[in-house]
Amino acid sequence: MKLKKPYFWDDKELNLISILFFPLTIFLFLINLFTFKNNNKIEKIKSICVGNIYIGGTGKTPFSIELNNILKTLNYKTAIIKKFYKNQKDEQNLISNKAKLYCENKRIDSIKKAIKDKKEIIIFDDGLQQKNLNYNISFVCFNTENWIGNGFLLPAGPLRENLKSLKNYSAVVLNGNGESTKKIRNQIKKYNRKIKIFETKYNPINIKKIKNSKGYLIFSGIGNPATFKKTLMQNKIKIVKSMVFPDHYQYTNNDIKKIKKLAKDLKTNILTTEKDFMRIKNNKQGIDYLKVNLLIKEKKNLINFLKKNI
Repeated sequence: MKLKKPYFWDDKELNLISILFFPLTIFLFLINLFTFKNNNKIEKIKSICVGNIYIGGTGKTPFSIELNNILKTLNYKTAIIKKFYKNQKDEQNLISNKAKLYCENKRIDSIKKAIKDKKEIIIFDDGLQQKNLNYNISFVCFNTENWIGNGFLLPAGPLRENLKSLKNYSAVVLNGNGESTKKIRNQIKKYNRKIKIFETKYNPINIKKIKNSKGYLIFSGIGNPATFKKTLMQNKIKIVKSMVFPDHYQYTNNDIKKIKKLAKDLKTNILTTEKDFMRIKNNKQGIDYLKVNLLIKEKKNLINFLKKNI
Protein backbone atom coordinates (compact mmCIF):
# COMPACT_ATOMS: atom_id res chain seq x y z
CA MET A 1 0.00 0.00 0.00
CA LYS A 2 1.38 3.38 -1.00
CA LEU A 3 1.42 6.07 1.71
CA LYS A 4 0.74 9.78 1.46
CA LYS A 5 3.60 12.23 1.83
CA PRO A 6 4.31 12.82 5.57
CA TYR A 7 2.81 16.13 6.72
CA PHE A 8 5.92 17.06 8.71
CA TRP A 9 8.04 17.20 5.56
CA ASP A 10 6.54 20.60 4.73
CA ASP A 11 6.33 21.84 8.33
CA LYS A 12 8.46 24.99 8.50
CA GLU A 13 8.97 24.59 12.26
CA LEU A 14 11.14 21.88 13.81
CA ASN A 15 9.03 18.78 14.37
CA LEU A 16 9.61 15.97 16.88
CA ILE A 17 9.13 13.29 14.20
CA SER A 18 11.80 14.91 12.02
CA ILE A 19 14.17 14.92 14.99
CA LEU A 20 13.63 11.19 15.52
CA PHE A 21 14.62 10.58 11.89
CA PHE A 22 17.84 12.64 12.12
CA PRO A 23 20.19 9.62 12.58
CA LEU A 24 18.98 8.11 9.30
CA THR A 25 19.18 11.53 7.64
CA ILE A 26 22.82 11.93 8.68
CA PHE A 27 23.57 8.46 7.32
CA LEU A 28 21.99 9.38 3.97
CA PHE A 29 23.93 12.66 3.89
CA LEU A 30 27.22 10.80 4.32
CA ILE A 31 26.30 8.40 1.51
CA ASN A 32 25.53 11.35 -0.81
CA LEU A 33 28.72 13.11 0.25
CA PHE A 34 30.95 10.21 -0.74
CA THR A 35 28.96 8.97 -3.74
CA PHE A 36 31.31 8.44 -6.64
CA LYS A 37 30.40 10.67 -9.56
CA ASN A 38 31.44 9.36 -12.95
CA ASN A 39 31.72 12.27 -15.38
CA ASN A 40 31.20 10.15 -18.46
CA LYS A 41 29.21 12.05 -21.05
CA ILE A 42 26.46 10.28 -22.92
CA GLU A 43 28.12 9.72 -26.30
CA LYS A 44 26.64 9.96 -29.82
CA ILE A 45 23.62 11.95 -28.64
CA LYS A 46 22.89 15.22 -26.80
CA SER A 47 21.11 14.91 -23.47
CA ILE A 48 19.02 17.03 -21.11
CA CYS A 49 17.90 15.91 -17.66
CA VAL A 50 14.82 17.33 -15.92
CA GLY A 51 14.78 16.21 -12.30
CA ASN A 52 14.27 17.33 -8.74
CA ILE A 53 15.82 17.15 -5.29
CA TYR A 54 12.43 17.62 -3.56
CA ILE A 55 10.40 14.42 -3.79
CA GLY A 56 7.22 14.65 -5.87
CA GLY A 57 5.03 17.37 -7.35
CA THR A 58 7.59 19.73 -8.88
CA GLY A 59 6.32 19.76 -12.46
CA LYS A 60 9.22 17.92 -14.12
CA THR A 61 7.03 15.84 -16.47
CA PRO A 62 5.11 18.85 -17.92
CA PHE A 63 8.42 20.73 -18.26
CA SER A 64 10.00 17.75 -20.05
CA ILE A 65 7.09 17.75 -22.50
CA GLU A 66 7.41 21.51 -23.11
CA LEU A 67 11.17 21.18 -23.67
CA ASN A 68 10.46 18.48 -26.22
CA ASN A 69 7.98 20.77 -28.00
CA ILE A 70 10.48 23.64 -28.08
CA LEU A 71 13.29 21.49 -29.46
CA LYS A 72 11.01 20.07 -32.14
CA THR A 73 10.23 23.61 -33.32
CA LEU A 74 14.01 24.06 -33.62
CA ASN A 75 13.98 21.03 -35.96
CA TYR A 76 15.71 18.58 -33.64
CA LYS A 77 14.79 14.89 -33.64
CA THR A 78 13.86 14.39 -30.01
CA ALA A 79 12.59 11.83 -27.53
CA ILE A 80 11.87 11.58 -23.82
CA ILE A 81 13.39 8.88 -21.63
CA LYS A 82 11.70 7.75 -18.45
CA LYS A 83 12.72 4.82 -16.29
CA PHE A 84 9.99 2.19 -16.16
CA TYR A 85 8.05 1.93 -12.91
CA LYS A 86 4.95 -0.23 -12.80
CA ASN A 87 3.01 2.30 -10.71
CA GLN A 88 3.76 5.27 -13.00
CA LYS A 89 1.85 4.26 -16.12
CA ASP A 90 -0.18 7.47 -15.86
CA GLU A 91 2.89 9.60 -16.52
CA GLN A 92 4.12 7.19 -19.18
CA ASN A 93 0.79 7.45 -21.02
CA LEU A 94 0.71 11.22 -20.64
CA ILE A 95 4.17 11.54 -22.22
CA SER A 96 3.61 8.98 -24.98
CA ASN A 97 0.49 10.88 -26.09
CA LYS A 98 2.61 13.99 -26.67
CA ALA A 99 6.14 12.81 -27.50
CA LYS A 100 8.25 9.84 -28.51
CA LEU A 101 8.90 7.93 -25.27
CA TYR A 102 11.50 5.31 -24.44
CA CYS A 103 10.66 3.61 -21.15
CA GLU A 104 12.90 0.70 -20.11
CA ASN A 105 13.93 -0.75 -16.75
CA LYS A 106 17.43 0.65 -17.32
CA ARG A 107 17.97 4.12 -18.78
CA ILE A 108 21.00 2.91 -20.71
CA ASP A 109 18.74 0.60 -22.75
CA SER A 110 16.51 3.56 -23.65
CA ILE A 111 19.59 5.56 -24.66
CA LYS A 112 20.70 2.78 -27.01
CA LYS A 113 17.25 2.66 -28.63
CA ALA A 114 17.21 6.44 -29.13
CA ILE A 115 20.64 6.33 -30.77
CA LYS A 116 19.55 3.45 -33.01
CA ASP A 117 16.50 5.50 -34.07
CA LYS A 118 18.83 8.41 -34.91
CA LYS A 119 17.43 10.83 -32.35
CA GLU A 120 19.53 13.98 -31.86
CA ILE A 121 18.47 15.05 -28.37
CA ILE A 122 17.06 12.98 -25.53
CA ILE A 123 15.26 14.47 -22.52
CA PHE A 124 15.36 12.51 -19.28
CA ASP A 125 12.24 12.85 -17.15
CA ASP A 126 13.98 12.27 -13.81
CA GLY A 127 17.52 10.98 -13.39
CA LEU A 128 19.54 13.67 -11.59
CA GLN A 129 20.48 11.16 -8.91
CA GLN A 130 21.96 8.71 -11.44
CA LYS A 131 25.51 9.94 -10.92
CA ASN A 132 27.14 7.82 -13.62
CA LEU A 133 25.58 10.01 -16.33
CA ASN A 134 26.76 13.50 -17.18
CA TYR A 135 24.12 15.45 -19.11
CA ASN A 136 24.71 18.40 -21.44
CA ILE A 137 22.06 20.35 -19.51
CA SER A 138 20.50 19.58 -16.13
CA PHE A 139 17.34 21.26 -14.81
CA VAL A 140 16.25 21.06 -11.16
CA CYS A 141 12.51 21.61 -10.68
CA PHE A 142 10.84 23.02 -7.56
CA ASN A 143 7.28 23.90 -6.64
CA THR A 144 7.31 27.42 -5.22
CA GLU A 145 4.56 26.69 -2.69
CA ASN A 146 6.46 23.88 -0.95
CA TRP A 147 9.96 24.96 -2.04
CA ILE A 148 12.27 22.70 0.06
CA GLY A 149 9.72 21.86 2.77
CA ASN A 150 11.41 21.68 6.18
CA GLY A 151 14.81 21.65 4.46
CA PHE A 152 15.91 18.24 5.73
CA LEU A 153 17.14 15.24 3.79
CA LEU A 154 15.16 12.02 3.65
CA PRO A 155 13.60 10.63 5.78
CA ALA A 156 13.43 13.62 8.16
CA GLY A 157 12.41 15.81 5.24
CA PRO A 158 11.54 15.68 1.54
CA LEU A 159 14.99 16.34 0.04
CA ARG A 160 17.06 13.82 -1.90
CA GLU A 161 20.01 16.22 -1.80
CA ASN A 162 20.65 19.47 0.04
CA LEU A 163 20.75 22.85 -1.68
CA LYS A 164 24.55 22.76 -1.93
CA SER A 165 24.08 20.27 -4.79
CA LEU A 166 22.74 23.15 -6.95
CA LYS A 167 26.35 23.95 -7.78
CA ASN A 168 26.37 20.77 -9.91
CA TYR A 169 23.40 21.70 -12.13
CA SER A 170 22.75 24.02 -15.08
CA ALA A 171 19.42 25.62 -14.24
CA VAL A 172 16.49 25.75 -11.83
CA VAL A 173 12.82 25.70 -12.81
CA LEU A 174 10.39 27.29 -10.34
CA ASN A 175 6.87 26.03 -10.96
CA GLY A 176 4.18 28.01 -9.18
CA ASN A 177 0.83 29.76 -9.15
CA GLY A 178 1.84 33.37 -8.76
CA GLU A 179 3.74 33.15 -5.48
CA SER A 180 6.62 35.60 -5.02
CA THR A 181 9.93 33.96 -5.90
CA LYS A 182 12.30 36.67 -4.64
CA LYS A 183 13.32 34.87 -1.42
CA ILE A 184 13.69 31.55 -3.23
CA ARG A 185 15.84 33.13 -5.92
CA ASN A 186 18.10 34.68 -3.27
CA GLN A 187 18.53 31.31 -1.56
CA ILE A 188 19.41 29.62 -4.85
CA LYS A 189 22.00 32.24 -5.73
CA LYS A 190 23.76 31.69 -2.37
CA TYR A 191 24.73 28.23 -3.58
CA ASN A 192 25.27 28.93 -7.28
CA ARG A 193 25.50 32.53 -8.44
CA LYS A 194 25.78 31.54 -12.11
CA ILE A 195 22.84 29.15 -12.26
CA LYS A 196 19.99 30.10 -14.58
CA ILE A 197 16.48 30.37 -13.12
CA PHE A 198 13.29 29.92 -15.14
CA GLU A 199 9.69 30.21 -13.95
CA THR A 200 6.63 28.27 -15.09
CA LYS A 201 2.98 27.96 -14.14
CA TYR A 202 0.13 25.61 -14.96
CA ASN A 203 -2.29 26.92 -17.55
CA PRO A 204 -5.77 25.27 -17.61
CA ILE A 205 -6.86 24.85 -21.23
CA ASN A 206 -10.37 23.45 -20.74
CA ILE A 207 -11.50 25.66 -17.85
CA LYS A 208 -14.54 27.04 -19.72
CA LYS A 209 -15.91 23.53 -20.27
CA ILE A 210 -15.83 22.60 -16.59
CA LYS A 211 -17.30 25.74 -15.05
CA ASN A 212 -20.77 25.17 -13.59
CA SER A 213 -22.93 26.42 -10.74
CA LYS A 214 -23.08 23.09 -8.87
CA GLY A 215 -19.35 23.03 -8.21
CA TYR A 216 -17.23 19.91 -7.87
CA LEU A 217 -16.11 17.13 -5.66
CA ILE A 218 -12.42 17.05 -6.57
CA PHE A 219 -10.01 14.17 -6.03
CA SER A 220 -6.36 13.58 -6.88
CA GLY A 221 -3.45 11.25 -6.24
CA ILE A 222 -0.50 13.39 -7.36
CA GLY A 223 2.74 14.65 -5.84
CA ASN A 224 1.35 18.07 -4.97
CA PRO A 225 -2.47 18.04 -4.71
CA ALA A 226 -2.46 21.57 -3.25
CA THR A 227 -1.40 22.94 -6.64
CA PHE A 228 -4.42 21.29 -8.32
CA LYS A 229 -6.78 22.80 -5.75
CA LYS A 230 -5.16 26.23 -5.92
CA THR A 231 -5.35 26.29 -9.73
CA LEU A 232 -9.09 25.64 -9.54
CA MET A 233 -9.61 28.31 -6.88
CA GLN A 234 -7.69 30.87 -8.91
CA ASN A 235 -10.00 30.14 -11.83
CA LYS A 236 -13.10 30.49 -9.61
CA ILE A 237 -14.13 26.85 -9.74
CA LYS A 238 -16.45 26.04 -6.85
CA ILE A 239 -15.03 23.21 -4.71
CA VAL A 240 -17.65 21.40 -2.63
CA LYS A 241 -15.43 18.59 -1.36
CA SER A 242 -11.76 17.67 -1.76
CA MET A 243 -10.32 14.14 -1.53
CA VAL A 244 -6.58 13.36 -1.57
CA PHE A 245 -4.99 10.00 -2.34
CA PRO A 246 -1.30 8.94 -2.36
CA ASP A 247 0.85 9.87 -5.37
CA HIS A 248 0.32 7.51 -8.36
CA TYR A 249 -2.60 5.89 -6.53
CA GLN A 250 -4.21 3.04 -8.47
CA TYR A 251 -7.97 3.55 -8.21
CA THR A 252 -10.19 0.48 -7.77
CA ASN A 253 -13.77 0.19 -8.98
CA ASN A 254 -14.82 0.42 -5.34
CA ASP A 255 -12.94 3.73 -4.94
CA ILE A 256 -14.76 5.23 -7.93
CA LYS A 257 -18.14 3.95 -6.72
CA LYS A 258 -17.58 5.64 -3.34
CA ILE A 259 -16.54 8.90 -5.00
CA LYS A 260 -19.61 8.87 -7.24
CA LYS A 261 -21.94 8.07 -4.35
CA LEU A 262 -20.50 10.93 -2.28
CA ALA A 263 -20.87 13.34 -5.21
CA LYS A 264 -24.48 12.22 -5.67
CA ASP A 265 -25.19 12.78 -1.97
CA LEU A 266 -23.62 16.23 -2.20
CA LYS A 267 -25.52 16.96 -5.44
CA THR A 268 -22.34 18.02 -7.17
CA ASN A 269 -20.13 17.02 -10.11
CA ILE A 270 -16.77 15.24 -10.09
CA LEU A 271 -13.42 16.62 -11.24
CA THR A 272 -9.89 15.23 -11.18
CA THR A 273 -6.52 15.74 -12.90
CA GLU A 274 -5.59 14.37 -16.32
CA LYS A 275 -3.02 12.04 -14.72
CA ASP A 276 -5.60 10.68 -12.27
CA PHE A 277 -8.16 10.24 -15.03
CA MET A 278 -5.70 8.01 -16.90
CA ARG A 279 -5.44 5.76 -13.84
CA ILE A 280 -9.18 5.07 -13.75
CA LYS A 281 -9.62 1.78 -15.58
CA ASN A 282 -13.42 1.58 -15.72
CA ASN A 283 -16.51 3.59 -14.84
CA LYS A 284 -15.11 6.92 -16.09
CA GLN A 285 -18.53 8.23 -17.08
CA GLY A 286 -19.52 11.37 -15.21
CA ILE A 287 -15.95 12.29 -14.25
CA ASP A 288 -14.41 15.43 -15.74
CA TYR A 289 -10.69 16.19 -15.69
CA LEU A 290 -8.69 19.39 -15.77
CA LYS A 291 -6.39 19.58 -18.76
CA VAL A 292 -3.35 21.85 -18.38
CA ASN A 293 -0.19 22.81 -20.17
CA LEU A 294 2.83 24.59 -18.78
CA LEU A 295 3.41 28.27 -19.46
CA ILE A 296 7.07 29.26 -19.46
CA LYS A 297 7.79 32.84 -18.50
CA GLU A 298 10.40 34.55 -20.69
CA LYS A 299 10.35 31.59 -23.06
CA LYS A 300 12.79 33.30 -25.44
CA ASN A 301 15.44 33.27 -22.71
CA LEU A 302 14.97 29.53 -22.29
CA ILE A 303 15.25 28.96 -26.06
CA ASN A 304 18.48 30.98 -26.17
CA PHE A 305 19.81 29.02 -23.19
CA LEU A 306 19.09 25.74 -24.98
CA LYS A 307 20.71 26.91 -28.22
CA LYS A 308 23.83 27.99 -26.34
CA ASN A 309 24.27 24.86 -24.23
CA ILE A 310 23.00 21.93 -26.28
